Amino acid sequence: MPRLSIRHTTVYRYRLPVSFGEHRLMFRPQESYDQRLIDMRLRITPEPVDLRWIHDVLGNVVGIARFGEPAEELVFESDVLLDHLPMNTPDFRMENYARTYPFTYGPEEMPDLARSIERHYFDPGHEIDRWVRQFLEHDGETPTGKLLMNITHAIKESFAYVGRPEQGTQDPIMTLERGAGTCRDFAVLMMEATRALGFASRFVSGYLYVPDSAGHIGGGNTHAWVQVYLPGAGWVEFDPTNGIIGNRDLVRVAVARDPRHAVPLWGTWNGSRDDAVGMDVEVDVREITLDPRRYAAE
Repeated sequence: MPRLSIRHTTVYRYRLPVSFGEHRLMFRPQESYDQRLIDMRLRITPEPVDLRWIHDVLGNVVGIARFGEPAEELVFESDVLLDHLPMNTPDFRMENYARTYPFTYGPEEMPDLARSIERHYFDPGHEIDRWVRQFLEHDGETPTGKLLMNITHAIKESFAYVGRPEQGTQDPIMTLERGAGTCRDFAVLMMEATRALGFASRFVSGYLYVPDSAGHIGGGNTHAWVQVYLPGAGWVEFDPTNGIIGNRDLVRVAVARDPRHAVPLWGTWNGSRDDAVGMDVEVDVREITLDPRRYAAE
């Protein structure tokens, strides 16, 4: 079980002192069987007059900061230490009825999954439907795991990754037409494509660990991918930017039906638009070498 150190720094710069409204931050990784939070330290400059933590409707941890005096710079620095249990191979231990597509979710699951199956973007020309249906077998039944893996790898291999510092995502039809986008755009495309097939799918925001030999794309910043719900296997991770199946090298922070509800940092400030000089984001994820004897005793 690797132990990862994650430093996430965001700096907002302004031409002259401005006042700040409420800021909401999602920096704290989720705690689960595959990732265990050891420590988290947060530094905000200028220091907020109030900082409180809540769980949102999906259980994500959200920090809410309020500020007093104006400043020319606003800095958020988060240091996280966590144990991460990677799943190195796809684990599709699904219920027998879900092993081939199409299948129907059970009646006890549907009330909670229904909103994650709904399409969130208009597709009047059925472009997403046509694109995703190319991955179906002609005889009417397709192995579910193979279907989702093929969609994941097709996005990785057929689309060009283009970084974009601005927040927000492209419409998935625009991503199809351009053949390019960010990790957020690829996640939205896969989310909408799998929903078009009737899968429950949701957006994930978090961090990407890039080992020297991995060649992953998207390091040095926050990362995005999707989860698809598979009966018997639960919410399974799919990263279409890097072709990762499962949680290997992926650290979850927030999940949401809509990417607007999983923004790592969002806030307001008062002043002229020309007062904003720029924003810098840096994310550094490293593995920490542990003494095996000490680790075994923990």
